[in-house]
Amino acid sequence: MKVTIGGPLKLAFRPWVEGLENVPAEGAAILASNHLSFSDSFFLPAVLDRKVTFIAKAEYFTTPGVKGRMTAAFFKGVGQLPVDRSGARGAGEAAIKSGIDVLERGELFGIYPEGTRSPDGRLYRGKPGGLARVALATGAPVLPVAMIDTEKIQPPGKVMPKLMRPGIRIGKPLDFSRYQGMEHDRFVLRAVTDEVMYEIMKLSGQEYVDMYATAMKRQLSEAAKAEKEAEKVAKAALARAEKEKAEKEKAEKEQQTEQRRSEP
Repeated sequence: MKVTIGGPLKLAFRPWVEGLENVPAEGAAILASNHLSFSDSFFLPAVLDRKVTFIAKAEYFTTPGVKGRMTAAFFKGVGQLPVDRSGARGAGEAAIKSGIDVLERGELFGIYPEGTRSPDGRLYRGKPGGLARVALATGAPVLPVAMIDTEKIQPPGKVMPKLMRPGIRIGKPLDFSRYQGMEHDRFVLRAVTDEVMYEIMKLSGQEYVDMYATAMKRQLSEAAKAEKEAEKVAKAALARAEKEKAEKEKAEKEQQTEQRRSEP
């Protein structure tokens, strides 16, 4: 995949990279990145010599048919791990277990602390579960990563990507060994996550929003729904007004015609 996908990707988009020296040549490490685009999971592994394992929803690996098998082969090839989101605690526990397994093998584990793509290019509050728990459970160093301009390459709704240079900044590893064994303390998890997000913010230059991206997406969805409903109501009101106007004009014309007929 590094040859068939990574090579052409680097040749076509020529991503610039800073901080490659911070990625260890061997051993476990966590790459904690902001998340601007679906392509983040392709550009970051493409510029590294080592394999990076991310997590993906299990549906990508279990869809039946030829297309489903091709999709599963593709995601396996680019280093994605299937995570079953069913069950009481869903993706969170599955992601944590997957991350720990990857790191215990001495590999690189990629994670997006925001939990989902940014809806507007800003940096949102990191979720305190996955990243911090995996880091404290394994003792692996955390490398903050900033993806730059990847959301401009293929904005939502666009089929053809725009040829431009994205950037990747990799920060110095963060050591959280002082919190070892405290992975179930919610205050510690929050502190670890916030420290990582602060470093990502410095690297990316993004505006920081102290709320979860999922909450913002929900707000935007509700606002769009309300706007659509208001537009529907306005159109209905306009249609009624136009109908009433037409009926009034028709009645007036009929009245005028009747008056002319009744004149001597």
